[in-house]
Amino acid sequence: MENNTEVTAFILVGLSNDPNLQIPLFIIFSFIYLITLFGNLGMIELILLDSRLHTPMYFFLSNLSLVDFAYSSAVTPKVMAGFLTGNNIISYNACATQLFFYGAFITAESFLLASMAYDRHAAVCKPLHYTTTMTTGVCVCLVTGSYFCGFLNASIHTGDIFSLSFCRSNVVDHFFCDAPPLLTLSCSDTHTTEMVMFFVVGFNVLFSVLVISISYLFVFSTILRMHSSEGRQKAFSTCASHLTAVSIFYGTVIFMYLQPSSSHSMNTDKMASVFYTMIIPMLNPIVYSLRNKEVKNAFRKVMGKTKSSIGLIF
Repeated sequence: MENNTEVTAFILVGLSNDPNLQIPLFIIFSFIYLITLFGNLGMIELILLDSRLHTPMYFFLSNLSLVDFAYSSAVTPKVMAGFLTGNNIISYNACATQLFFYGAFITAESFLLASMAYDRHAAVCKPLHYTTTMTTGVCVCLVTGSYFCGFLNASIHTGDIFSLSFCRSNVVDHFFCDAPPLLTLSCSDTHTTEMVMFFVVGFNVLFSVLVISISYLFVFSTILRMHSSEGRQKAFSTCASHLTAVSIFYGTVIFMYLQPSSSHSMNTDKMASVFYTMIIPMLNPIVYSLRNKEVKNAFRKVMGKTKSSIGLIF
């Protein structure tokens, strides 16, 4: 990456300049981040500890939890520090690093969601062949491919953006280093970079949404042919929760990245960004896992063992 810039640091405008809102916002986002932290890392630990959860579905869920924790951690701690200290300065290299890891893990989540949809298709539509379809090798390949695509995507965008020249201003009208607000600061020709971002992100989103849509089309078709109304209701409820989270995730990504830069409103973008950088990582453990009876039983089992261990100590 060639550094053609005179800028050595950026100033993040943040979510609000009102001093009366800094502490309340710090408390709110600290609460959200703590739930994200304990929810996702707790889910990973729970899946590792309970052998009954060593299945393809929970393998994907554990990686989804890891990705949620990772890309939320790339953004939220810096935002919280800004609220608490009032220091919104981020160095040039730290800005590039934040953009890279945020982009890598949020793209990996996109492909993991598609992998999870394919897994549900295999489980619902072809249950007798599920163990031979979703083998350990297939699951590892899907997860590895998700991470590979994520880091490849992040490398392309970070390399393109930080090879531009930033000589006009160093004030980023956002609460973290994201691609659209950074592009507005460049005094280089950003047309090629914007086109690359549009087509790469467009391909990632289109491919993932297509896999999810086709998978659930077959899933719904199979569910409608079920004779048990209770089974249909339970399956529809689970799919509705999944599709709600998927819609929020892809809706905000499309809104942010697949529109011309001239139509961007940074205040609107900030609100959309809060959803996919902070809210969605907090909600995913609940939407995907905590409503699941197997996870609840595993949690009770772990808590029972913990209580027994404490009782033996005292």
